Amino acid sequence: MQGTVQGLTQRAADFRVPNSPDETQAVTLSGNVHSQARPEFDRGIVNAEARLDRMLLLLKASPAQQSELDALVEAQQNPASPLYHCWLTPAEYGARFGVSAQDVSRVTAWLGGNGFTVIEIPAGNRLVLFSGTAGQVFDTFHTEIHRYRVEGTSHIANSLDPQIPKALAGVVSGVVSLSDFRRTSEIKVRTALGAQQATATRGMAGLRGGLGAGPLYSAGSTHYLFPADFAAIYNLNPLYSAGTLGSGSSIAIAGRSNINLSDVAAFRSLSGLVAKTPTVILAGADPGLAASDQDESTLDVEWAGAVAPAAAVSLVAAASTSTTDGVDLAAQYIVNHRTAPVVSMSYGSCEQDMGAAELAFYNSLWEQAASEGMSVFVASGDAGAAGCSVGSAARGTQTAVNGLCSSPYSTCVGGTKFNEGSSPAQYWSSANAAGYGSALGYIPEETWNESGVNGGSGLWASGGGASVVYAQPAWQAAVTGGGAASGMRGVPDVALSSASHDGYMVYENGSHWILSGTSAAAPAFAGVMALVVERTGGLGQGSANAELYSLVNADRNPFHATQSGNNSVPGVAGFWANGAAYNLATGLGSVDGAALAGIWDSGSGAPPTLNLTAASNVVSVTAGGSATMSFSAITRGSFAGDIRLSMGGLRPGLTAVWSANPITPTSSVSTNAVTLTVMASPQAAQGNYSFMVTAAGDSLVSTQSVTVQVQKLRACFGLLRPLRLPCGAPVPVRLPIPKMERLREDQ
Repeated sequence: MQGTVQGLTQRAADFRVPNSPDETQAVTLSGNVHSQARPEFDRGIVNAEARLDRMLLLLKASPAQQSELDALVEAQQNPASPLYHCWLTPAEYGARFGVSAQDVSRVTAWLGGNGFTVIEIPAGNRLVLFSGTAGQVFDTFHTEIHRYRVEGTSHIANSLDPQIPKALAGVVSGVVSLSDFRRTSEIKVRTALGAQQATATRGMAGLRGGLGAGPLYSAGSTHYLFPADFAAIYNLNPLYSAGTLGSGSSIAIAGRSNINLSDVAAFRSLSGLVAKTPTVILAGADPGLAASDQDESTLDVEWAGAVAPAAAVSLVAAASTSTTDGVDLAAQYIVNHRTAPVVSMSYGSCEQDMGAAELAFYNSLWEQAASEGMSVFVASGDAGAAGCSVGSAARGTQTAVNGLCSSPYSTCVGGTKFNEGSSPAQYWSSANAAGYGSALGYIPEETWNESGVNGGSGLWASGGGASVVYAQPAWQAAVTGGGAASGMRGVPDVALSSASHDGYMVYENGSHWILSGTSAAAPAFAGVMALVVERTGGLGQGSANAELYSLVNADRNPFHATQSGNNSVPGVAGFWANGAAYNLATGLGSVDGAALAGIWDSGSGAPPTLNLTAASNVVSVTAGGSATMSFSAITRGSFAGDIRLSMGGLRPGLTAVWSANPITPTSSVSTNAVTLTVMASPQAAQGNYSFMVTAAGDSLVSTQSVTVQVQKLRACFGLLRPLRLPCGAPVPVRLPIPKMERLREDQ
């Protein structure tokens, strides 16, 4: 990932925890009891010895650190800033914006002193993973863990808000979760592909595991989305034809089930995709093939790779524990290891059900991801405007949105439904082409709503509405239609097909299935973003939102604004799409992939920018020798013409030569690598010498100050000189060889 940020030293003011926190002075961490942990559902306290493993203690930055971080993330997306796209590593983030090592040590000592086992301190220095028992939680955080029975399902959860020593309040936000109320997979339905499908072309791999048995038609009353259909509808084929397949990019999937790699291989083979095996990373114990989550992991991995066929896809899977959701554990692993520049998550919890620490955890995590150059895509949900309900519920309870995607630092992906009208043959071929593709091109879309108020059942519809937690960012408020959120953050940001009307084909456990929901839209959009990343030289783009919203005004707007429909569901009135640039049901709408990749990072009339960055601003060279420095000349916006490089202020005895000069960028948005070889004459004086290097083009100038450290070659005398050995080398010593006397035969 591009660039680095200098000056990652912690300040003394960041040491905020006394050596021995006074346990008798406590503060309550309000807003951290789950909404369903209510007295009428209470079934009593759990055993004090009950294990509570891999809990997440969330730490927080100082006000000064947080202000500096917010400013950095904004500057990283500003083409005019010298920090533009200068991403942090997780370690750099931890050094600059995490809790100091001294404070972390004192927090972990406090946990250890209360009997907990500290498992890990992730690189960002904002989390502590620890394990213990329900009794230790009560003794330390002063809250009991109770059993609850809600709608026929047993759960455990803390009954009161936790407490911590007052001395830790400036550093500790709270425990992310002390309950097993799980995040919801955003899959609408899992349907077996009908055995009644027509016979496939002879010799073509069939959908029932052999040759011959499979669908010939995906037109008429039933349509299934294969990768070839998706590419035709969302205009990815021009990118594929130009060789943009996601090579050099990667996608990380957050999940809580493992998968069968053989399923992915079969899916790709049937779909006509090149063979490419995903990587499975276990963030802790192997969750195995979890019955309720294998569908999600399989769908996400197969379709992220279907849209970006050459991208490296990694499933980060974590098993849930009695108090911590595996999705949370997988997400923190991805960010703290910077696993990939593109991230997809298809789970949700409504803001009102999430505790204050849970909300802070995801907002902090996604902002860290943004600072590291990672673009995060999260499904908006499948219960329409009733985000606190599940899609299968008969009636919604309240207007709400997914708290895992309402953070301004993540991109929330909603759902659309194809609207062919009375002429589906206008959009679908009567026969499949290679890879079972039959879509002819873009199909008009409406808001996905297959709920009980729209001729369907349950609450199945695109999640969307206004956050009750986050204020509306400027980049969203500036778009027509953004005012519907009344000054709060609106979600979703974008949308893709999610309806069972045209479900996504997946291959799992040796059979073909049709899945739908925003669970499919999120990894699919992550795949589109991986194509963008390849087009920008494999460089991470950070939070995609500011750029996405700016493209509404581009000369070629890449979005298909949703023309009609709403996400109202039984019991909860939702929001309408009417063709405006933005709405609270489908966001900016779906996307033309080729158009998006073609204008990404340029916008409409965006001013040209030029930034010269150095891999390192210091180089050492020995008198009489040479050394090489690496630079990147980065252009954005409407930049045109060559880049000319120059130097100024070189001391006598030093010379330097560019590997190429001038540089001709391949496009207005480009990253151009170049090296500078610095040579010091044998007579060059020892010392540190600074000079300026400059890149100029399109009436723009960018400079970097670099320092050359000249070291003199030490003169050698005595034995070393005639032997021509370097100074400091050991002198070879001739050892006497003892004479060997011939042994007498009688010895």
